[in-house]
Amino acid sequence: MKLKFAALSLALTFALPLSAWAKNNVVVVATGGTIAGAGASSTNSATYTAAKVPVDALLNAVPQIQNLANVTGVQALQVASESITDKELLSLARQINDLLKKPDVNGVVITHGTDTLEETAFFLSLVVRSDKPIVVVGSMRPSTALSADGPLNLYSAVALAADESAKGKGVLVMMNDSIFSARDVTKTINIQTNAFASQWGALGTLVEGKAYWFRKVDKRFSSRSEFNIEQIQGDKLPLVQIVYGSGNMLPDAYTAYAKAGAKAIIHAGTGNGSVANYIVPTLKQLQQQGVQIVRASRVPQGFVLRNAEQPDDQYGWVVAHDLNPQKAKILTALALTKTQDAKQIQRMFWEY
Repeated sequence: MKLKFAALSLALTFALPLSAWAKNNVVVVATGGTIAGAGASSTNSATYTAAKVPVDALLNAVPQIQNLANVTGVQALQVASESITDKELLSLARQINDLLKKPDVNGVVITHGTDTLEETAFFLSLVVRSDKPIVVVGSMRPSTALSADGPLNLYSAVALAADESAKGKGVLVMMNDSIFSARDVTKTINIQTNAFASQWGALGTLVEGKAYWFRKVDKRFSSRSEFNIEQIQGDKLPLVQIVYGSGNMLPDAYTAYAKAGAKAIIHAGTGNGSVANYIVPTLKQLQQQGVQIVRASRVPQGFVLRNAEQPDDQYGWVVAHDLNPQKAKILTALALTKTQDAKQIQRMFWEY
């Protein structure tokens, strides 16, 4: 009789779903930001100091995450995200790449400041060739605030990184219950928790630790990318700068960036990436001198049409398609590690 009960117990154990008896291993890589911030009092939700709380304290504040996965933490950086440079960005990508090579690491969560979260996420989606889940998460309120959003965001990010359904979907951004693609998510407001959005919509949503998916990204990323962090040397990328378009502009910003060593300039133009007629000669001259010109738009939705407003083919300029100026900057810098050919750079903007 005892043997029968033992056999029945064993059979029931193996009949349970995998998540009931084996948990994935998730590493939380902390970089600072508001999610690690602290205010003077619980009523300070917009006035605080970022990057104060270490990774162990972040994890201990949400003990429920250990029910989702075997979670460990690494303190990669401790910085407000607006201060991240190429050096930190490349270092973070290399650390993530090394972690995901380990067979016992099933997914990674990166806690990050929201100011440049979208740029870091997009960069990682281009250079880390892994199909394991990479989830970037932040918060709009510091951990000390009333109704801090960081703990639930972190819980959801760990749940997503531990979810087998998140494999092969590229780098994901988990904010305010929504799952976004790193490629097209952007920060749209600076004082509310629903700060991130995509003009093409979220990939899905996460409710009580379960992911629900609604669309896919039809672009190249991760293991399908031609870029590879292992092939990038040093701690700097080719210098790319952004000039913001408006009325009554001066050409000085463009020429100053070129003199400072910029290899490309992103023109964040009005409307369809429009360029004022009195600025066109400066951009044509810079392009002839070997500085790549990329027309993006300051408008948050839509995309820049090639050879509309300006004869891009004639001038040898590139259009950013639907990538915003800051993401166009990331892709252009990576493109310049491969080529100086404007036609090849334009191909990359179509494909990524």
